Amino acid sequence: MDKNGHWVGTWAASPAPSLAGVAFDNQTLRMNPRISIGGDNLRVRLSNAHGSGNLVIGAACVGIRDKGSAIVPGSARKLTFGGSPSITVAAGALAVSDSVHLEVEALADLAVSVHLPGAIPIDFGITGRYARQTNYISPPGDFTGETTMPVGTITDEWYFVSGIDLLASKQTGGVVAFGDSLTDANISTHDAYDRWPDQLARRLTARRDGRPLGVMNQGLGGNRILHDLRGDSGLRRFDRDVLAQPGVTHVIVMLGTNDLRNRIAKPEQEATAEQMIAGLHQMALRAQAAGIKLFGATLTPFGNETFLPGAWNPVREGHRVTVNNWIRENDVLDGVVDFDQALRDPARPTQMLPIYDCGDGLHPSDLGYCKMGDAIDLALFD
Repeated sequence: MDKNGHWVGTWAASPAPSLAGVAFDNQTLRMNPRISIGGDNLRVRLSNAHGSGNLVIGAACVGIRDKGSAIVPGSARKLTFGGSPSITVAAGALAVSDSVHLEVEALADLAVSVHLPGAIPIDFGITGRYARQTNYISPPGDFTGETTMPVGTITDEWYFVSGIDLLASKQTGGVVAFGDSLTDANISTHDAYDRWPDQLARRLTARRDGRPLGVMNQGLGGNRILHDLRGDSGLRRFDRDVLAQPGVTHVIVMLGTNDLRNRIAKPEQEATAEQMIAGLHQMALRAQAAGIKLFGATLTPFGNETFLPGAWNPVREGHRVTVNNWIRENDVLDGVVDFDQALRDPARPTQMLPIYDCGDGLHPSDLGYCKMGDAIDLALFD
């Protein structure tokens, strides 16, 4: 480790139980994350957070993506773990690779290849997350070092790969986007990189002054503040997905919409504004104790939702308004990101403006997601 530098996350994906119902057997996965900040020394994180047993990694490699399943010739770097080309990741655990030298520019597309030599059945508890972009699964074999990996099938999930870190200057910080499907950008166009954290990364890269900041998207579809749904609740995963992220200095929290919607309709999980505010307050205290600034993001309207008919009602709307007012007016958080104001229809404040609505009344359009990224005041990070 350079005494003048430290590790900062340039990309992340929150570990969650895969919903795809897949199994692997002697196959290579090639995932294609787009990083935020650039550098010349990096490492990769692999997660077995939801596995029921040991995850055996036979080989792994990182390179600069070319097109499709190909990498730029000469850019492949074999990954090692404590000097070994393979590693066994215990159930629930994380593995961090040794660093490799690879010059990568900000906003570059990388390719992380992982060979799984053994059989991993459907009931293993595969760790994955929706990617909203194209990744690749090979036919049987280790193709980690191949310039063009043969493709057996494509997938739109991240499997096992949960982070990429860069060795950066001491003044470089990291922003975690902590949220649900509106942070993960559900319904957005595949391979268009229109998530609001993507837009934030582009804006931070383009500015001429201000400290360098990596952006880590820890959005998780269906996630709630208070209760588990797909994966751990926001309060449960906060330590892993925020506090433990390398180099994190700021976090933007946009959680609460799924608490209100209560899609599994359990009466005991019907959330109130007071409960949600208490959860956000706890996150702020935990972040601030670690020297991290926490910004609250207001909850966008869903009064005409069709994704889950009946999810909106006047009582839940009242809780949403109360939470948003607290986010704007409290003296606990370190700042506010007003996504509600950015997307809502002034004539019908319980709904998004149609141009910012993907059509289901809940998730933004590509334009709406980018509008969210534009609504963040970059001065918050100074």
